Amino acid sequence: MHAASSILELSETHTHGEHTDFRVVRVSETDRRSWMRGAPVCPTLRTHRICHAGIMTARAPYRIVRMHQSGLYFLACLGGEGRVLVDGRWQKCSAGMAVALPPYMVNAFEAVKGRDWRCCWVRYEQQPEQKPILNSSSPLMAAFHGQPLWNAIEGVIEEASHEARPAAMFHWVELIQSYVERFAQPWQQDDRLWRVWEMVAADVGKDWTLDELAYQAHVSAEHLRRLCRKALGRTPMHHVTWLRMRKACELLSTTNLKVETVANTVGYQNPFVFSNTFKKWIGWRPSEHRSKMVV
Repeated sequence: MHAASSILELSETHTHGEHTDFRVVRVSETDRRSWMRGAPVCPTLRTHRICHAGIMTARAPYRIVRMHQSGLYFLACLGGEGRVLVDGRWQKCSAGMAVALPPYMVNAFEAVKGRDWRCCWVRYEQQPEQKPILNSSSPLMAAFHGQPLWNAIEGVIEEASHEARPAAMFHWVELIQSYVERFAQPWQQDDRLWRVWEMVAADVGKDWTLDELAYQAHVSAEHLRRLCRKALGRTPMHHVTWLRMRKACELLSTTNLKVETVANTVGYQNPFVFSNTFKKWIGWRPSEHRSKMVV
């Protein structure tokens, strides 16, 4: 794992390296970045706001850092090992795992020297008026069987590269979307828990307690703790903090509100405590957040 200082030193980076193999499909030809050049086009991706999707075997020095990702980025690992910046620290992403990173936050990925990292990805563009895929009860990193998603992405790449039949591409894209939603919305079958996190996300400034969350979910505090650990990889109160930090990132990225106002909005009366918490979860202080954003 990298030292904390390396997080502070992150900057916009896009290094594939000569040993990384990848295939990608894009929504239109307007994306002319060098690594996209020659990629097939599938306009059907637009129905789910997908900018591009791909499959790859990444090898060092593969490293991607996006300081201001404007949409959800989903990545699933099928083999090997890589590292992803999650909750303000570098975490291992190995076979059978996936990560979903929300907009307005830093996205950072890198291959591990000497290890092939076989994974697939889907990159979304978030429109303000549209409901986001990643909701308040979504995990960021969790177990996920990525082979079906890989197959669906490979299918749309093949179809877009050859006959490009709209009906076939439609079905491949629907499969891609359903697999991402399967990961991002794991609690959709349990309305009680989904409602709790939607309630918190709608009022992150409230002084939430574990007992209050458990009461709203109609479960015991200990049971709620176990459910959160299993589904989200963190305790209920840590998830409250995460929702606050996610909202803070959005406000810092999309408004000119003062840091003190942002702190109050997300439930911190003491700006210093807010700043320390933000640094712990995001990697730097709120005052540094806007200067690091690439618009």
